[in-house]
Amino acid sequence: MTKKTSIAALTGLAMLIGVCGFAGRSQAQDVPKHIVSFNLCGDQLLVALADPGQIAGLSPYAANAALSVVAKEAMKFPRLDWNTESVVNLAPDLILVGPSDRPTRAILSATGLRVVEVGLISDLAAARQQAREIGALIGHPERGEALAHALEQAEQKLAAVAFKPPRTASVVQRGGWTEGPQSLVSAMLTVAGLRSPPFAAAGFGGYVSMEQLLVDGPDILVLQDPPREAADQGALFITHPALLAKYGPKRRIDMPSRYALCGGPALVQGLDFLSAAITALR
Repeated sequence: MTKKTSIAALTGLAMLIGVCGFAGRSQAQDVPKHIVSFNLCGDQLLVALADPGQIAGLSPYAANAALSVVAKEAMKFPRLDWNTESVVNLAPDLILVGPSDRPTRAILSATGLRVVEVGLISDLAAARQQAREIGALIGHPERGEALAHALEQAEQKLAAVAFKPPRTASVVQRGGWTEGPQSLVSAMLTVAGLRSPPFAAAGFGGYVSMEQLLVDGPDILVLQDPPREAADQGALFITHPALLAKYGPKRRIDMPSRYALCGGPALVQGLDFLSAAITALR
């Protein structure tokens, strides 16, 4: 399909599909039958909450097991390319996008397609609310409520094994990047009784030096997707012998980053992962 044809198709669809958000239509009109997700978090929420027949397509990330906790299930559905043409070809009546998809969202919205943003989640209450909203949006409020309840139960399970009194922890990625207090993983660690050390970066995060970690580091180090060998400079930071000597198995949590990228089923699994990890550290 050429770009000119795609634009014409978009314009044609605009005559049939009205722009709307969570309100403004009757319940029957609001229930979408052909949904596509242009976003990793939207992918996982759809797989968890929608009927299989409602899912017309998922993002290219959906079947990547390093990023998605529903990768196996996502293989059953068509996957989009990173362009508007691949969306139009599926004739959706609802498109889920992320905050970083603004140019694509603008193009699709301008032609009348129904587009809803799946926001970034940085706290657990917002994750529960998002589950309820997406469940209602796609016509399955009871499933959204069940997912919110599962999140609440996983949070309570983690809180039951939390460190008392709290200990300090830093989340470190390749090259020394550390997550800040406004991140989802920090919210998860707070439930686990883990607090940021005094030198922690503010906001969404920043970099920490090797010297800082070795001299005045936290009680526990949380390494996200840690490499096993120093194949490059970023991996060299995480695999440094001095760092690994200070933070042995009883002072370190190796955590897959897919558990802290999104709310929904990824967050449920992430909270359960931390419950097991905290228990193992005792």
